[in-house]
Amino acid sequence: MSPEGPVVFVVDDDRGFRDALRRLLTSVGLTVEVFASAQAFLSSPRRHAPGCLVLDVRLPGLSGLDLQQELANTDATLPIIFLTGHGDIPMSVRAMKAGAVEFLTKPFREQDLLDAIRHAIDRDRVARTERLELAELRRRYDLLTPRERDVMAATVAGLLNKQIAGQLGTSEATVKEQRGHVMQKMQAGSLADLVRSASRLGIAPAGSAPPPPR
Repeated sequence: MSPEGPVVFVVDDDRGFRDALRRLLTSVGLTVEVFASAQAFLSSPRRHAPGCLVLDVRLPGLSGLDLQQELANTDATLPIIFLTGHGDIPMSVRAMKAGAVEFLTKPFREQDLLDAIRHAIDRDRVARTERLELAELRRRYDLLTPRERDVMAATVAGLLNKQIAGQLGTSEATVKEQRGHVMQKMQAGSLADLVRSASRLGIAPAGSAPPPPR
């Protein structure tokens, strides 16, 4: 399989179970990396590829739920599927509220796990695409001058060039020129495109537009 293909990370302290999962997942063409503890997983470099984490709840040292929190604290967005032989309702609720894709109790149907993994990988693939697109939008926004950002915010608020000129204390011709620069730098083919970009960047559609949070 290509290194760019999806990767499934398995963290479980039962060696026999890890080996069984590796055989199952590789049999359907997935790349698998296994770890005996949360600490081993955290200390290992991870590929920049779509994937998911299949994680046991009860682990020596850092638990599965603790690892989930640790990943959240470091802004890691790898989707998690929990597996446990000791699950209870409060534990599963906590995991799902924290963003887990699925919570399966051992023994489980292999197909249920495979379905959950495919769903998690699809979700991660979409999330990665969205992050790349947002990073590109922020790069374009950084190219705008402070005044062009003001013009962009007023434009997406629906103000006409005359109104923007009055608001900013400049001429309509200057606003028109700056608006053209905004459209070009943001690579917006239409006003609707610009509005969508502003919305994704979290830019207030009125007054001045501070740089979006990073």
